Amino acid sequence: MAENLNRRKFLSIATSLTSAVGGIFAVGAFVSTFQPSKKAKALGASIKVSLSKLEPGSIIKVIYRGKPIWVLRRTDEMISELDNENSYLRDPKSELSIQPDFAKNKFRSKNPEFFVVEGVCTHLGCAPIEKFAIAPADMGPDWKGGFYCPCHGSKFDLSGRVYAGVPAPSNLRVPAHNFIDETTLLVGENS
Repeated sequence: MAENLNRRKFLSIATSLTSAVGGIFAVGAFVSTFQPSKKAKALGASIKVSLSKLEPGSIIKVIYRGKPIWVLRRTDEMISELDNENSYLRDPKSELSIQPDFAKNKFRSKNPEFFVVEGVCTHLGCAPIEKFAIAPADMGPDWKGGFYCPCHGSKFDLSGRVYAGVPAPSNLRVPAHNFIDETTLLVGENS
């Protein structure tokens, strides 16, 4: 009879421990369902963009969080034109636009040479096209280069600042970004 009691105690303890361990695993699995999936984490993760092969006057286009991000390497001429356009712009000081604090300047950038912007028109979300040539026939004699939205005619200068009298209500959006070094840009994080 004593042997049956010891066996019963052993089986009760073993069953209780097995149930406790199984319960811990079940609770752990349940709690882990509240964590974002790997796919969701990847969508929100910052991305690195190599600038080493980007020539002055050219643009790189990448996708970040489902939106096109453009990196324009401006030439010295492009940079000098940014001073000459303030009378044509709706928001030349970028006071009404969505952007990080470091972009509240005429360059809308940390580094005047590189302009980083979401390639989405602020009117209805169309994709503007690059029109870097000065005064082409289709843009008029006052055009100093920039971006043109073919959907409804909105115009933006080489810093993504919107022209007055067009449908777009604000400047192109500047995403959070940081320069890791001279040839690498990190989109999605500020320093």
